[in-house]
Amino acid sequence: MSPAVRRRAAVTGRRKRWGNPLAGLGSLVWLVIVVVPLYTLISSSLMHQDEALNGDPLAFPTNPTLDNYSTVLDSGFSTMLVNTAIVAVSTVAIVLLLSVPVAYVAVRTRSRLSSLAFRTFLLGVAIPAQAVIVPLYLLIGKMGLYDTLPAIILPTAAFAMPVAVLVLSGTMRDVSEEMYEAMSLDGASPLRMLWQLAVPMSKAGISTVAIYTALQAWNGFLFPLILTQSEENRVLTLGLFNFMTQFGVNIPAVLAAIVLSVVPIFAVYLVARKALINGLMGVGGK
Repeated sequence: MSPAVRRRAAVTGRRKRWGNPLAGLGSLVWLVIVVVPLYTLISSSLMHQDEALNGDPLAFPTNPTLDNYSTVLDSGFSTMLVNTAIVAVSTVAIVLLLSVPVAYVAVRTRSRLSSLAFRTFLLGVAIPAQAVIVPLYLLIGKMGLYDTLPAIILPTAAFAMPVAVLVLSGTMRDVSEEMYEAMSLDGASPLRMLWQLAVPMSKAGISTVAIYTALQAWNGFLFPLILTQSEENRVLTLGLFNFMTQFGVNIPAVLAAIVLSVVPIFAVYLVARKALINGLMGVGGK
């Protein structure tokens, strides 16, 4: 074995020996960054006001209490939770019902007009919501939807569509052309090929779009702030903002509201994390 080969082998061996410890150390640091704020959030929400202001934020409460959670629940939290769930589910349904056929047409149609329409459609990715909020406010008012949940759902779905089409079109392009041709020879219509071939083969991308859209709808703040005003149509993000003024310096109550707002979406993540990871890996690999 030549000296150069031996040196390369030695370097490779050192990389293998140090690679795993460094990765483990990086994972540990990241775990601390995530866990410490989460622990502080939960423990502080169980504290009394005096202890939260004067005590150690990293210490577990000496006399844990659920009064902060009762205060939040008595302030209309359940209504905001239901409204947010309606907005999230409705937005996901609209985005999937529209983006799946649009992505399929963009992939299967070879005309210049289709390509131009697809590229024009994707310009929506570059347009921030803040840039169109004034004309959107006027449009929602003329449609008679101001201060209703559809006033939140429709714009949220519209701004989620470009990303959804981009992800789904990338997923559907990996479906083999021979499979489409085989179904076409069997007399399958384009609609049948969409629902029986393209959709089943794009489950990872569809799952990713659904979860991403749900998160965007759940965490949306601008549209609820500008397009609604009544308490019966208030969602969680706007409710948390109002809690900070409603409860004043009652920090534990505000933190309790944050915990309650995070629990549902965290539960959804635990259930759907495998589909989300598979979808992101599949889309990233494309």
